[in-house]
Amino acid sequence: MSEKVLERFPAGAPRGSWPAEEYAAARRAEGEPATVVMDLESDAFLVVVQGQEDAVRA
Repeated sequence: MSEKVLERFPAGAPRGSWPAEEYAAARRAEGEPATVVMDLESDAFLVVVQGQEDAVRA
């Protein structure tokens, strides 16, 4: 499965702040099926959408 990274956010956000989740929610409100995943190697949250080729096959 391929995913397209829309945005990345450092994992060290202030307590109570969820910028990656807020960004993904805004993309979902626009009709884009965005989700948040954690990239452990870079210690960042990534907002991703499923790649177009996978969406066509599904």
